[in-house]
Amino acid sequence: MNRNTLLSICAPLREALLRNRYDTDTLLDTLGPDIHAALGRNEPVPVRRASASCGELGTLIRLFLLGDDCPTAEVAAALHPLSVEAAVDAGLLESDAGVVRAALDLRPIDTGSGNRWVLSDLDGSMRPRETAVDHVIGVGHASLSLLQATPAAPVGSLLDVGTGCGIQALHGTTYAQSVTATDLNVRAVDLAAVTMALNEEEVELLTGSWFEPVEGRTFDQVVANPPFVVSRATVGRTYRDSGLDLDGASQLMISRSPDYLAPGGTAALLASWVHVAGEDWRSRVASWLPAHGIDAWVVQRDVADPALYVGTWMRDGGLDTKDPSAAATAEQWLDHLESADVEGVGFGFVYLRRTDAPTDLLAEDLTHGFDDPLGAEALAYFDRVAWLRENDVLTARFHVQESTALERVFLPGEEGWTQVVARLHRGNGPAWQHEIDDLVASLVAGMRSDGLVLGELIDLLAAAHDMVAADLAESAIPLVHSLVRHGLVLPV
Repeated sequence: MNRNTLLSICAPLREALLRNRYDTDTLLDTLGPDIHAALGRNEPVPVRRASASCGELGTLIRLFLLGDDCPTAEVAAALHPLSVEAAVDAGLLESDAGVVRAALDLRPIDTGSGNRWVLSDLDGSMRPRETAVDHVIGVGHASLSLLQATPAAPVGSLLDVGTGCGIQALHGTTYAQSVTATDLNVRAVDLAAVTMALNEEEVELLTGSWFEPVEGRTFDQVVANPPFVVSRATVGRTYRDSGLDLDGASQLMISRSPDYLAPGGTAALLASWVHVAGEDWRSRVASWLPAHGIDAWVVQRDVADPALYVGTWMRDGGLDTKDPSAAATAEQWLDHLESADVEGVGFGFVYLRRTDAPTDLLAEDLTHGFDDPLGAEALAYFDRVAWLRENDVLTARFHVQESTALERVFLPGEEGWTQVVARLHRGNGPAWQHEIDDLVASLVAGMRSDGLVLGELIDLLAAAHDMVAADLAESAIPLVHSLVRHGLVLPV
């Protein structure tokens, strides 16, 4: 692969892709939902059968998405005005006895604002192959999850740390005035440069470790899908292994990102952390943050036991633990986790905002399902935290968020139905639930835009239940803070 030669073929390649409508919408329309789903499951046979009647688009599908050997003449027609010879010279294709095959993965993706194309190294999903140390992974599940979870409100400057194939930086061009991306892997920077050129986007691409290439600079937003795999301090593949022990990569990103955020700037990071016997994972993550200047929202989406975790990443590397050498690697990995008293590995998102106040952290589990992306919710969360910091809730009016519902669960008892739980449930965003009692339900019921301030509501409720208002306020204030943080009730 030659970066400059690849850059030289971007214009005719783009023309060919546009002419054949090699994009996400056309693929779905042409293949149909069932065959398109088979493509997502890496099942080549039904896709190959369906693409046979799709003309030149079918050739591109078989060439780039299935990794098939394709007749040179058919590829030449599909890639026109790009010649097969030029594509081979650039390292996009390989040629062998009248057939050509893809040497790089080239696939369409919709980042939320229309079709884009991304170049990366071929993986073993369709054809068995070894992955090199400098392998540049394509758009996988982790990349897509961060893409969907990243705030996309307009910003001035954005930094993508560990850009890989460049997908997060490419997404950033849709809402940031300027985008800078870094990676230690020279091959990743080269492929990201070609991806940007193919999409006619301008991105500053820098080679170097972590934040070194941008030392002394600050940005309005930082995003990162770093090599966060929890393992020994070795590097097997740069896209997943940081060379730092256990969750050291996540610790580095979370602890250093604040230094590169401009005032009011935000960060959206993928991260993982170990669950150590006798320790709270929240305390571990909290220890990585400064004592001042950051609002943080840490969302744990999943926790894997060590055996499942190691097995998953072994398969990711194309290693079968039934093979003795692979089994030995897995044994060493599990031994290392056991020696560190690791009981599980958590995975999720870390959102940060630069402030001039003492650090505020909420670390919580969000392992239940919900449909809305978290990016916009993260910005709204930080705004709610800032409001709570600057206002006395007792003197404020609140209203119930329009999707918040009061749910009561009754079970049959000796005298009919007996209520066993009441909870407030937010029907959008992360779908938070708070268990409450009837007193709190009455308090929330009184929250109206044109109603009483919270202190007056508490006075009325205390009088109605023969309670001391100060005592009720003492318990109500932290509860209201929690409901506001989660957006179940909002200040007027």
